[in-house]
Amino acid sequence: QVLLVESGGGLGQPGGSLRLSCAPSRSASRIDVKGWYRQAPGKQRELVATIPDGGMAVYADSVKGRFIITKDNGKNTVYLQMNSLKVEDTAVYYCNAISRALSPKYDRAVWGQGTQVTVSA
Repeated sequence: QVLLVESGGGLGQPGGSLRLSCAPSRSASRIDVKGWYRQAPGKQRELVATIPDGGMAVYADSVKGRFIITKDNGKNTVYLQMNSLKVEDTAVYYCNAISRALSPKYDRAVWGQGTQVTVSA
């Protein structure tokens, strides 16, 4: 079952911009979209940016000042505006969300299928 729908990946140029978006699929319910992670070839998945419950956005040091994460609460959609792209931003970007249970102790993380972002001249 596809719970999250990601869009916006593709090819970007160094110094350019791309925008990613993530929203729950129509068939999904009680999904709280939180943010983005990425995984480059041969590396572990790492946090890019996330919006914690009731808190301010958190960014990886490598993207601070370049990426902006926002959330449209009405649409439960998270956007990642990626500016001043670098070659090292090349990775598969994964949307992260929480599937909310009736009891918080049963909440679980869910992931999108990933969208490729390639930064190259």
